[in-house]
Amino acid sequence: MTPNASNNSIRYKAFQRKDLDSIPQIETLPYDERLTMKAVSAVLPFRVNQYVIDELIDWTNVPEDPIFQMTFPQRGMLDPIQLTELTDLITRNAPDDILKATVRRIQNGLNPHPAGQVELNVPMVNGAPLPGMQHKYRETVLFFPSQGQTCHAYCSYCFRWPQFVGLDELKFASNEAEGLVNYLKEHKEVRSVLFTGGDPLIMRTSVLQAYIKALLNPELEHITSIRLGTKATAYWPFRFLTDSDADDLLRLFEHCSTQGRHMTVMSHYSHPRELQTPAAQAALQRIRDTGAIVRCQAPIMQHINDSATAWADMWRLQVQLGAVPYYMFIARDTGPKNYFDVPLARAEEIFHEAYRRVSGLARTVRGPSMSATPGKVKIAGVAKIHQEKVFVLTFEQARDPSWVGRPFFAKYDPKASWLTDLQPAFGEDTFFFEQAMKDFKRTHLNNTWDNNPTQIEPSMLGQTNWE
Repeated sequence: MTPNASNNSIRYKAFQRKDLDSIPQIETLPYDERLTMKAVSAVLPFRVNQYVIDELIDWTNVPEDPIFQMTFPQRGMLDPIQLTELTDLITRNAPDDILKATVRRIQNGLNPHPAGQVELNVPMVNGAPLPGMQHKYRETVLFFPSQGQTCHAYCSYCFRWPQFVGLDELKFASNEAEGLVNYLKEHKEVRSVLFTGGDPLIMRTSVLQAYIKALLNPELEHITSIRLGTKATAYWPFRFLTDSDADDLLRLFEHCSTQGRHMTVMSHYSHPRELQTPAAQAALQRIRDTGAIVRCQAPIMQHINDSATAWADMWRLQVQLGAVPYYMFIARDTGPKNYFDVPLARAEEIFHEAYRRVSGLARTVRGPSMSATPGKVKIAGVAKIHQEKVFVLTFEQARDPSWVGRPFFAKYDPKASWLTDLQPAFGEDTFFFEQAMKDFKRTHLNNTWDNNPTQIEPSMLGQTNWE
């Protein structure tokens, strides 16, 4: 582990909705734009910090600047009628209860939890759900520590935005490591635990250490890898450099390696600029020096990175800095998706154009991939078969492991932006997995691989389709 870059901690300073007017760069924007920001940030979460403001945003290129688009509220994120309704309420200082009721109505219409996260992903023990956990794929459990349910800054497209806006009934969080450990003891099929949120690296190292050391229990030898999903490497690299417990964090990474566990930092990089600052590069070096691996992933988003140049440059820089390009995702069908939407056909073109521009070392990346209810569906390409133009699709991950790698085909649709927009090709009525998904929901079993799956009460499930 390289020595700390500085003995002096650089102070973290966050700005939220109530602080918008105190950001000097925002003060120079027209009143209408500032009012729009206040309206949008009443519905969708907003949090930014001084590092993002000073080091990542090019204020001479606002509002087009991609990092500004990624962190500050934008007009197109809400329906024009909803936006007008909110700005009117804010302008005339409407009572809080009226504003809150309007905001909640709009939020509930934005598909807060897509892909069956509430109904189908939460594991069950003795008919009761385990809070703060998801177990969608056989080998991997997601854990949401309650102390990690915020971030150093929020992405304006975040698919987990309900975590941050007070929708408590839709919030995944747990402050109990014991429940996680007990569940893992009973599920030897699990090989990897992913800490997510929010951002688990918002937590103090002492808190994170308690969770991680619980996984080093000799009875959990089947857990061979621990993953930390984070945006800290991009939004607050000082978490690994000068924060008061930065060295403790890196020693924790080293400890995992000495205990025979693979530690991966799943870094969310959306644009090459996030990798170009001296702090970001120093943070990556310190992480790598511990023996941990950094794998990089992000969604493809209009206004931010919808170009082959952006992705190729980002993948090259990741490899140069010793990180591993991992996934390009499609924007999930939630929140302000319509604003950031990139059609599947366009995403496939961008991905493969960027893929062709990089060396084999960067071709570890997979995508473009949709994290849909049945699993992670990759658009492998576009082909013409029997005179029919089709999307070639495969599962990178699936609720039923036997689906992984199995190709299937959908009619080519240049406007489609999610799995539910697609129709089977070649005259088929349904995709091969649809009946299995319907059976899965009808029988209310919380997995498809366990020999003795747990029965879920029908009342615990929402009225959702296989999608």
